[in-house]
Amino acid sequence: MIKLFDLTLKLNGFQMKKAKAELDKIVSLSEEKHRLFIETKKKEIVAFHLQHNPYYQDFVGKSAVENWEEVPIMQKKDFQKPLVERISKNYTIKSIYVNKTSGSSGDPFVFAKDKYAHALTWASNIYRFGWYKIDFNRSLQARFYGIPLDFIGNKKERIKDFLSHRYRFTIFDLSDEVLEKVVQKFRKKRFDYINGYTSSIVLFAKFLQSKNIVLKDICPTLRVCMVTSEMLFEEDKILLEKQFGIPVVNEYGASELDLIAFQNPNDEWQVNAETLYVEIVDENNTVLPYGKEGRVVITSLFNKAHPFIRYDIGDIGILDERSTLQKPILKRLIGRTNDIALLPSGKKSPGLTFYYVTKSIIEDDGNVKEFIIKQTKIDAFEIDYVSEKELTSEQIGKIESAIALYLEPNLNFTFTRKRSLERSNRGKLKQFKSLLSSQTLV
Repeated sequence: MIKLFDLTLKLNGFQMKKAKAELDKIVSLSEEKHRLFIETKKKEIVAFHLQHNPYYQDFVGKSAVENWEEVPIMQKKDFQKPLVERISKNYTIKSIYVNKTSGSSGDPFVFAKDKYAHALTWASNIYRFGWYKIDFNRSLQARFYGIPLDFIGNKKERIKDFLSHRYRFTIFDLSDEVLEKVVQKFRKKRFDYINGYTSSIVLFAKFLQSKNIVLKDICPTLRVCMVTSEMLFEEDKILLEKQFGIPVVNEYGASELDLIAFQNPNDEWQVNAETLYVEIVDENNTVLPYGKEGRVVITSLFNKAHPFIRYDIGDIGILDERSTLQKPILKRLIGRTNDIALLPSGKKSPGLTFYYVTKSIIEDDGNVKEFIIKQTKIDAFEIDYVSEKELTSEQIGKIESAIALYLEPNLNFTFTRKRSLERSNRGKLKQFKSLLSSQTLV
């Protein structure tokens, strides 16, 4: 069998053999040698960009830094300039891997990796998916992702799907009629695993539940499901594992970096400590101890084409108290820093707090399929939802009482039943959105 996936990476100039060998070497390091590896790579990547990247030299403002804490934190707004002005000397747009972020954070930008750094990203993916016996050359993926709708962009993605041994389901229409066709495809194809956006896969599981179907019963080759890009709630994970009949793995990544954390077979959300260095910091940029909540800041240890050094990815999270430098464990991912609700009392609360509070109540009877929350005023919120039947006044009263208890009283809510919810052009569902100005939230 021709290994199309490996062949494609090779033809694109990615040194996979070398990258896999280096990753294997890092993974096998002792705890002490891994500590030395991290410290060495941190110093090397900062020194490289201070010497070879004029953009980073200007950003830091000096030619050398003595202590890691002196290295300034980078944010997405710092990348709002042409890519050619941000890449290191001796690299050109044609010689590197170039892509763009989805813009879900509100600050989309074009980014770059040198080809060896991107080869290590693929080696990292291959290694972690291998925990579940997934081989990108042989294992058939059922892919629940968005896709460009323009002709050229669409065809490019379809070609990538073919070369990567995956079948893509469109997620822009997830009506019952479309989901019935998805079920029929699972009856016919020998899928090995599912991968895609959490909200779309959860919606599919709810459809299966309504039809009393366990997916593995109709597609016995299925082994595992990986969800990504959106929050996975514990009750949703339970639903997925019940309706799919397979383990569900939580993935956390960023296109400009790598896989950041990936649930291992021991049900730990294991952080990538091979190609990345992850820190949690407070509002003063002070590094927090394990167990404390703060902003997720990440350093790409190998990317020489473009600096991602102490890069504030825009998320809030907690590293588990059991974490070590060699094996950090992500205890919880709370949400994006720009998804903050400002309440009349002056309290700031992650938008997902509303989602947690309403979710358990709103889905008691399985009537509501999906919902999103928008803050329109300091004391006003809109909840748009998709359901079989309209919410009753009793259900709405329970939600408002819970929000008053967990957040604060006298908040105003309007509930609007919709046929479908607005997704991004890539098919992501933004679960909470504040329409207040960013200045209000400072």
